[in-house]
Amino acid sequence: MTHDQLIHAVDVLLVEDNPGDVRLTREALKEGKIAINLRVANDGLEAMKMLRQEGEYASLTLPDIVLLDLNMPKMDGREVLRQIKTDDNLKRLPVVVLTTSAAEKDILQAYGLHANCYITKPVELEEFMEIVKSIEGFWLTVVKLPKSGDQ
Repeated sequence: MTHDQLIHAVDVLLVEDNPGDVRLTREALKEGKIAINLRVANDGLEAMKMLRQEGEYASLTLPDIVLLDLNMPKMDGREVLRQIKTDDNLKRLPVVVLTTSAAEKDILQAYGLHANCYITKPVELEEFMEIVKSIEGFWLTVVKLPKSGDQ
């Protein structure tokens, strides 16, 4: 990775409690065309501490985008989404819900809480990898994201 790629890397916060999905997401993003700094929060409480730059996370910058699972321990993704979208410092952060649930009530609730999009994780490995690559292709290449300082 060149120096310029590191400077222009996209910061992604993955909020995911399943180590297998974290590994697969990391691998899929590694194969992508752009430089990505991937941070992982294993539950909603850790995610909110990272986003609010509390304690050990005080030196972190805000991510450019959040990939959010719904079903997690301590604080679920619905509450994380609610807190992000009602916080004046975080509400402009794009949040992509990436979860196993295909339930209509979860989809409606996520959009009601102002998720930017909702994607159901496929069960098959290759399909999962393709979904993550499509997130990168669209959200990190096509879409114009606000700079972290503009949040």
